[in-house]
Amino acid sequence: MSGTSGGLVVSAEGGVLRLRLNRPDKRNAIDDAMMRQLIDEIEAAGQDESVRVIVLSGAGDHFCGGADIIARNAKPSANGSTSGSASANGSASGNGGAVVRPRAGSIQRRLPTTAHRLIPLVQTVQTPVVCAVRGWAAGIGLALAVAADITVTTADATFWAPFADRGFTPDSGLSWLLQRRVGEVRARRMLLLGEKVTGADAAQWGLVDRAVPATDLDGAVEEIVAELAGAATVAVGLTKWLLAAGATAELDDQLRNEAFALELSSRSEDFREGLGAFREKRRPRFSGR
Repeated sequence: MSGTSGGLVVSAEGGVLRLRLNRPDKRNAIDDAMMRQLIDEIEAAGQDESVRVIVLSGAGDHFCGGADIIARNAKPSANGSTSGSASANGSASGNGGAVVRPRAGSIQRRLPTTAHRLIPLVQTVQTPVVCAVRGWAAGIGLALAVAADITVTTADATFWAPFADRGFTPDSGLSWLLQRRVGEVRARRMLLLGEKVTGADAAQWGLVDRAVPATDLDGAVEEIVAELAGAATVAVGLTKWLLAAGATAELDDQLRNEAFALELSSRSEDFREGLGAFREKRRPRFSGR
């Protein structure tokens, strides 16, 4: 579970799976291959008992500038070359003819297996996800930052939902996520007006967990990662599940969910270790099992 494939760098050590977007020349815009790999890695991590925390980050000066829609719409021509390339203003210029675009209906066929699979997976995988943001977090980059369990940002980062400014509607669950995180009024400002939000304001709004100076980002993230990598992983994962379920459950249903989660977590080795540490007045040494 390590190496570089396309635009994603994957490494795993000490219970920590690190997924780093690695297209710094394109502000780490996520193409379809990266989307599929992120889904595969996170799904696998959810089944891998050696993984206790997942870290999302971006190479270079930015976390993620959004989805690479230019690359998606530029299809290879008959001679194997790309008929469209991204220009500085985001348009596609032809070097051998008109851009060949997907047929009508491709978006609603594709999204359930790409962005609309990735974002709920980040929220529901029973492994905590920590996100480190610097520079731009736009589009699906914004969605990843909001969907993660804990997001730390630099104070001067920029969070942006660019949809209205580009003439299309939100995706990646942002019309659902934002109003639940920051309230309807602020969600409307971001989605209808395209208001850009600084990292400092994002933390004040509750959009993310914490904003720090750029020089402190790595240290702040690693402190959280170390805590989660040494936590009671079964209990943390089930608590994450409870929070996700509780967003839409009625109280009676959620009480049953809590009883179920408590039954499972109380059978874990870490539960016994936690009780032993309490009796012995020492810090617990959780194994993640």
